[in-house]
Amino acid sequence: MKRHRTSQESLERNKRHAANITRVLSVYGYITDSYIIEFFTDNLWDSLPESWRVVLSDLPAPQLANQLLSNGNSAEVRYSSVWPLSLLALKVTAHSLAFQRTPRYEKIRGHQKRPAEFQHNHCQSSRLDPLFRKHVKPKKQHEIRQLGKLVKKLCDSTRCEDVVDVGSGQGHLSRVLAFGLGLGVTAVEADGHLVTMAAKFDQEVLYMLKKENFRPAKNGGIEVTSIPSPKPPRHVLACVDPQAPWEDFVRQLAGNAEETPLQSVGQNKMADDTRQTLANASTLHITTSTEDATNSKTTPETEAADPSARSCHGVTESRGDRRFLLTGLHACGDLSVAMLRHFAGCPGVAGITSVACCYMKLTTLEVPQPPGVLSADSDIREFGYPMSAWVSRLPGHKLSYKAREVACHAIEDYIERLKGDSEILRTHCYRAMLETVIRNVDPSMRRPGVQTIKKAHRLPFTEYAMRGLERVGLNPNTPLDEASVTHMLSQQQNVVVFFSLALLLAPLVETLILLDRMIFLQEQGFQCEVIPLFKPQFSPRNLVLVAAKDVSDLGDLLEEMTASDSAM
Repeated sequence: MKRHRTSQESLERNKRHAANITRVLSVYGYITDSYIIEFFTDNLWDSLPESWRVVLSDLPAPQLANQLLSNGNSAEVRYSSVWPLSLLALKVTAHSLAFQRTPRYEKIRGHQKRPAEFQHNHCQSSRLDPLFRKHVKPKKQHEIRQLGKLVKKLCDSTRCEDVVDVGSGQGHLSRVLAFGLGLGVTAVEADGHLVTMAAKFDQEVLYMLKKENFRPAKNGGIEVTSIPSPKPPRHVLACVDPQAPWEDFVRQLAGNAEETPLQSVGQNKMADDTRQTLANASTLHITTSTEDATNSKTTPETEAADPSARSCHGVTESRGDRRFLLTGLHACGDLSVAMLRHFAGCPGVAGITSVACCYMKLTTLEVPQPPGVLSADSDIREFGYPMSAWVSRLPGHKLSYKAREVACHAIEDYIERLKGDSEILRTHCYRAMLETVIRNVDPSMRRPGVQTIKKAHRLPFTEYAMRGLERVGLNPNTPLDEASVTHMLSQQQNVVVFFSLALLLAPLVETLILLDRMIFLQEQGFQCEVIPLFKPQFSPRNLVLVAAKDVSDLGDLLEEMTASDSAM
């Protein structure tokens, strides 16, 4: 009963949390809905309360970072003028309602820009075996090490030895899980080129293991395990359809591993050995039909007695039925949603760790309909947002494409730019000015995509405008109104202020999306938590949603893991 009450209390707390965020966004959501490139064309500055404009107008960037966006000790903030209570209340409310973005281990260690594992070498993690660092950027090294540890912890707690890595890309996380942590891994990826690269990198690890007989280094991190028969990840080339039922997903996993051309790395014999190893490796075998279930000694009687026997037996090997975990490192848009639905629906999935990204690519019913968002008559049975029945009934729960796009920005990075009063801050003003010029030339052209102009902030606006006009197919020699250009340039800092207000609210949008996913799972009786896993300055999308079946207390499990991180 205690566990049930605790789960119910968590659900009710999340519902209240989501409702509070929708109340805030119903009042100030117009800020996150606005396109900063329309600052001048739509007169965005005047959309703010006059009392806000008085105190924020031309506020220097470092003060803006300290007084508005930094979530530190309020007693240490020194305001340059008396702020209106509505602005102060919004700041405090936004910071308090957003999910915590700083991992516990970072709070203890301080506020170094880079994680501790990169203090001695900015490019190489000291807690990751060299084989896992090859071809991997520092950001990804940090992510695969942290997520790999969490997945292993969840595997141990759910008694699983097999993991499905959805959206596996070049297989960097899959190799850590397979070679570093000894798990059976099926890597699912829709891009054939990435699958080919992943198989090639697998070969390199196998070759080095065989050639140099690697042994684990004792540095407290993830190294290559000294297992007698290495099991490389099994790669499946497949596109996971978010609208398809979990049974279809299971059938994809049960299909044959993608035959990818294995390029020779060092020696042709190594490639041949790797091909044979991949063929002999333990793979995911899942029964997917009544006939398959019968062949695996499952009968209608056992199906009735045990619902988990229906169609999905998890990972099956000669020693019996086994379940598996789902993981996704920055699975884009609806792909993260599909994973959560498969976790909830498929009895064979014991747990999930989901790090999402690209919220603007979620399917959602939005009016008016921006480019790339599905219309009301689209053949969509379930939208990516909202997922939960509760949030779908909340007044003001809808999130625009632009709001979801703003939620994907690197907030900590922007704060650093403000603190350093970086010249890059000029870029938004330039683009907003260019939008004005474009519409003066062609009023029918709105928000055209302008290819990135290299080092735009270092150019005079006249040169920037020439390049921008050329990129959208307009006459680059269009004369500019010098008085208008001068006036708009004088408002550069106000452009920065408006964008900073949008970033203040952006974490609320991300928090609401993740709360919706948590409530979706909790409505079905599952335990779930959201924790900051990566250093946000290093990896802005750093929140991981963790859920598990048959775990006595997921909160205690995650507390134990973060405590161990703090001690390292």
